[in-house]
Amino acid sequence: MGSVMAALAPRMAWSQPSQAWPRHSAVPGGVARIDLGPAGSRPRAFAEDVPLLVLGTPAGWTALVGIALAAEPGTARIRVQSAASVRELAYAVTPKRYTEQHLKVAPRTVDLSPGDLARHERERAHQQGLIATFSAPPAAEPHMRQPAPGRRSSSFGLRRFFNGQPRNPHSGMDIAAPTGTPVVAPLPATVIDTDNYFFNGQTVWLDHGGGLLSMMCHLSRVDCTLGDRLATGQRLGAVGATGRVTGPHLHWTVSLNRAPVDPALFIDA
Repeated sequence: MGSVMAALAPRMAWSQPSQAWPRHSAVPGGVARIDLGPAGSRPRAFAEDVPLLVLGTPAGWTALVGIALAAEPGTARIRVQSAASVRELAYAVTPKRYTEQHLKVAPRTVDLSPGDLARHERERAHQQGLIATFSAPPAAEPHMRQPAPGRRSSSFGLRRFFNGQPRNPHSGMDIAAPTGTPVVAPLPATVIDTDNYFFNGQTVWLDHGGGLLSMMCHLSRVDCTLGDRLATGQRLGAVGATGRVTGPHLHWTVSLNRAPVDPALFIDA
């Protein structure tokens, strides 16, 4: 036990190889790449009690840490367990200011009826269960394909204010495209949920492995079923305007260790 506890002394560590995916961006809503060093087998790593995605080879392993948008800048830590030891590694979370958008809208568009609010609460609880999915890690670093063609109409982290009241920051990337535009899997994935949600409309959840998930929202149609295994680029549905939206687009959320993170870090700029 003494040797195990001795390994708990923290040290600052991060890894930023030039061609690594996702790109290192240790900010709220970003991804930290933390060098774990060599080990004969894949170490296990945790942020508090949440398991982390660990990729690499015995010559060197890397933990990918999704950083919540609500995270405070400063020093954060992960716990690493291997066959021989438990240790703690520290990394720095730096500040980032996201764009703000102030809108004046009719009150009925932001104030939910009791029935709609109850439905939203049920759906949110269901999706919190989905976001905790943790399966075998992907075979390679997650260099993603953009799931639909089109311009980025709203970026991750945008902070919206309706009639002066703050709303949750934008948790994904919006891609503007006409209704019916194909939506494809950005990485190999298993379909873990398809449903029609109050805010998100027709939605598909994808499990890419190791706590890395995608959510595709506002679809006009769904072309996959629960349990389907999709290859990169395989069609899963089509762009639409279902749910609470003003026009057709794809909302794409990427979640890593239960934290929505910026999808732009996973694709070519």
